[in-house]
Amino acid sequence: MSQADFQHVVRLVDVQKSYGNVRALSGVNFSVGCNEIVGLIGDNGAGKSTLIKIMTGVEKPTSGDLYIRDRQVNWRDYSVGKAHELRFETVYQEKSLGEKQPLWRNFFVGRQITNRLGFIDVRRQKAIANDILRNRIGFRSEGINADSPVSVLSGGERQGVAIGRAMHFDADLIVLDEPTVALAISEVRKVLDFVRGIKESGRACVYIEHNLAHVHELSDRLVVMDRGAIVAEIPRGQMTLNELTNFLIDLQHDKPTLSPATPPAADRRAGTAS
Repeated sequence: MSQADFQHVVRLVDVQKSYGNVRALSGVNFSVGCNEIVGLIGDNGAGKSTLIKIMTGVEKPTSGDLYIRDRQVNWRDYSVGKAHELRFETVYQEKSLGEKQPLWRNFFVGRQITNRLGFIDVRRQKAIANDILRNRIGFRSEGINADSPVSVLSGGERQGVAIGRAMHFDADLIVLDEPTVALAISEVRKVLDFVRGIKESGRACVYIEHNLAHVHELSDRLVVMDRGAIVAEIPRGQMTLNELTNFLIDLQHDKPTLSPATPPAADRRAGTAS
């Protein structure tokens, strides 16, 4: 199925999730379009992680509907493995790579390439890993190759490897969970460039981030969650970074001063256009 055949890579409709008497998600409607970066933001406990776990098959909702490439999927048939089959990949903020394992093993963990006799084709896996490192991720150092252990990489480089792995497996949707957490400024810029590469390659991305400057810079659309519900959807350019920051601060005090329907800042500065 080509991208011309569907509007949304994924769409969740009226999703509810409860843990006993605690409601984690309430009536959530969430979608990601083709070749779109959606920034998912909100305070701790807002429901972001629960939403992502449901979307990627880790957990099942209490109720609601799931559509992938505009076709409904039965929750009973949906799992992490099924999400991978449907080309959804998740890059977590840490522990997504095996520290002591060489890069080629990390690229193919759980999805080894085998020859006709059923043995792992190490030579082919190494060749593909080196191609990803050089041509997709853009590593130029001769000291880093498919045999290098993860432990020699910087934090930003590790996230690049994880993103490159997801892109290699032809993911239509890549979910990034706080990819710049605890990184130095120089490493953050590397990761942000990797995220841009996701969109440039024609893929979609859900970008979960606490650093508002990063998510504001990269996202085509921001989705704000608060106490298990989506409370705002903000297209690119509709709020400045300062306005977004104030909006989220006021949201925590139950008095948002800006409406998500506020026109872009440039329009407001020019006055009401007719």
